[in-house]
Amino acid sequence: MKYLAPSWLPGGHLQTIYPATCAAKPVVAYRRERWPTPDGDFIDIDFVDGRPEQPFVVLFHGLEGSSDSHYARSLMAHLQSLGWSGAVPHFRGCSGEPNHAPRFYHSGDAGEVDWIIRRLHALRRRKHADAKFYAAGVSLGGNALLRWLGESQHQADFVDAACAISAPLDLAGGGAALSKGVNMIYTRVFLQTLKPKCLHKLSQFPGLFDRDRMLGARNLYEFDNIVTAPLHGYRDTDDYWNRASARHILDDITVPTLVLNARNDPFLPARHLPASAAPCVTLEYPEQGGHVGFAVGGPPGRLHWLPQRITAFLQASG
Repeated sequence: MKYLAPSWLPGGHLQTIYPATCAAKPVVAYRRERWPTPDGDFIDIDFVDGRPEQPFVVLFHGLEGSSDSHYARSLMAHLQSLGWSGAVPHFRGCSGEPNHAPRFYHSGDAGEVDWIIRRLHALRRRKHADAKFYAAGVSLGGNALLRWLGESQHQADFVDAACAISAPLDLAGGGAALSKGVNMIYTRVFLQTLKPKCLHKLSQFPGLFDRDRMLGARNLYEFDNIVTAPLHGYRDTDDYWNRASARHILDDITVPTLVLNARNDPFLPARHLPASAAPCVTLEYPEQGGHVGFAVGGPPGRLHWLPQRITAFLQASG
């Protein structure tokens, strides 16, 4: 399934922004469950329910994403059309309600992925033990999923196949790209939602981090240095971006996995894309597509190529 960008949508920026903000998102009727976490917090998971004997796909969303993100609704609607089931777990604080613990989420959150994915798999086995169980992740969620796959190795083999879409495989390379030029438009969008969440976190836990420095952060490097890294056990941004990058563990993955990144993705320049991985990992780097874009067809464009590519890979591999 080769991706061909429509001629009316040229360049990585348009191919990123238009699908996320202008393309029509399909309607999805979710069923929400709230799960208490082992550390006394909670996560919200949105489900679509298909036939028990059909496959199940868990999707981990991107930075400040949710089950309402264009890619999530497109994939879940496609799963419904196939009779499959799916779930979109929300990272801490992304479901529309602030979380309770003195933490958020991050690109290397393999421990959180592990807890969620194992519980989902156990629930699915009770309904139909032979049904296929798949995992997918987008952007930050894709990197976290890859980290879990690589760190778990054969302990992740209960997952039949996986896909990571537009994952920031090299966090330092991606962070540098998002800190300059026109790419700052994406950074500002992220900070517009991250900073209010941080203010609420400080109301829960006064002194958790420096309020003025957080509000003054101009890019993700500065923000991660003040908030993300220290809250989640990293020394600083450099330590976080290095240790959490999925590029380090692609050789350790044992589950059939698709790594799909457009070479014109503004979030990760093509020069940072890994050239090799484990034999079971398919590195697919189309020239066009933007960041989680991949719109097709004439105006106003449609978002069905990516869900079809994901499910085609999963079916062929698992």
